[in-house]
Amino acid sequence: MILIAAAWITLLLTGGGFALDRVLTTAVTRNFDDQLAYVLTSLIVSAEIGPEGEVMNTREPADQRFLEPGSGLYWQVSSKGQEPYPSRSLWDRRLAYGSDHNDREVHSYDSPQFGDEKLRIVERDVTLPGSRLHWRFQVAENREGLDGQISALRRTLLRSFALLALGLILLAALQTVYGLRPLRRVREEIARMRAGKTNRVSQAMPVEVAPMVEELNALIAHNERQAEEARRHAGNLAHALKTPLTVIMNAATAQADDLAETVVREARTMRRQVDHHLARARAVGRRGSAHSRAEVWPSVESVERAVSRLYRHVRIDAEGQKTCQVHVERQDLDEMLGNLVENAAKYGGGSVFVTVAAQAGFVEILVEDDGAGIPEEERVRIFDRGVRLDTGKPGTGLGLAIVRDVAEIYEGTVTLEESEDLGGLLVRLRLPAAG
Repeated sequence: MILIAAAWITLLLTGGGFALDRVLTTAVTRNFDDQLAYVLTSLIVSAEIGPEGEVMNTREPADQRFLEPGSGLYWQVSSKGQEPYPSRSLWDRRLAYGSDHNDREVHSYDSPQFGDEKLRIVERDVTLPGSRLHWRFQVAENREGLDGQISALRRTLLRSFALLALGLILLAALQTVYGLRPLRRVREEIARMRAGKTNRVSQAMPVEVAPMVEELNALIAHNERQAEEARRHAGNLAHALKTPLTVIMNAATAQADDLAETVVREARTMRRQVDHHLARARAVGRRGSAHSRAEVWPSVESVERAVSRLYRHVRIDAEGQKTCQVHVERQDLDEMLGNLVENAAKYGGGSVFVTVAAQAGFVEILVEDDGAGIPEEERVRIFDRGVRLDTGKPGTGLGLAIVRDVAEIYEGTVTLEESEDLGGLLVRLRLPAAG
């Protein structure tokens, strides 16, 4: 950044200095030419034709340098085919007549005709009264003074712009170093986190860096949640496999007659558990809920058909908005609804009621049954993996825990309440609405 700023400052000041040099040099040169033109005008005004056709000055120019040979300031009046009338300062030298002019305007130019003495010449063609000739009036001055002024001007410009460039580059360097200081502090905080001294960037940062720090802390919190989910997921899987493995080991130790059937049955259970937890792991990988979308009502109908075939004595009814969509993968939605409806059918008294409604950016799915319900003091503990209140019916104790985990993956919630209509358990599942 410092190098880019230095290069850009140098480029701009070089271009600006060149342009300013052209403007000031032109102004100084024009002022020099204006002084010569004033002398030229005075010379023309005081000129007249003598009795023999020669040019005469009624009033000599006031500058005494015109009288000193080689003084560096000269005038001359000349015409084609005529002897020129020079100033005394020219002595034995003469100014070149030059090229023809197509106008009577003042012309100025540089001339090297005197060798090392570079001249700045101002000239004009005039027809004097009483003469048919075109007379060329010329005033010339040594450029040494003009060149000296230009050189002094350029030295001043060079020093001023060099000092300005140095100051701007130093300012840009200080600004860059100071501006990037918060990033070095962030780097130090990350190093402290890697060393285990802290788990967040806790230092106050400038407003320009604060959003990045907030996103970094959010990313760290996200990774911590994922790590906790992975640990919980591993615990769920271990618990789910523990019971079938215990059954197989007990049957094998006792050399039970139905060992083969027991192994097949429990192996099938373990396969379901493994498939389920792999699916849940995929749900964690599909956390980008903004790209997930599923229609709720088709999922409700699909789950209703599947559970009805397993529990033919249970009546399952559903009502609500049929156009609701949620930011959840269809497979995960089916799994959550399947667990809730199956639990209601398994532990209820024969009636299950499902309600779908949209509410404040969420879709609420209520699953009610007419069973004994769950005591209020047990409604938090029941979400722990492996906890079962009714051990008389088959199961793993993972249903509600899995529903909670998958719902939280999609930033949803699941709570347990008492059903006012059926008298049993009411499970309220809230998922983010998709449009």
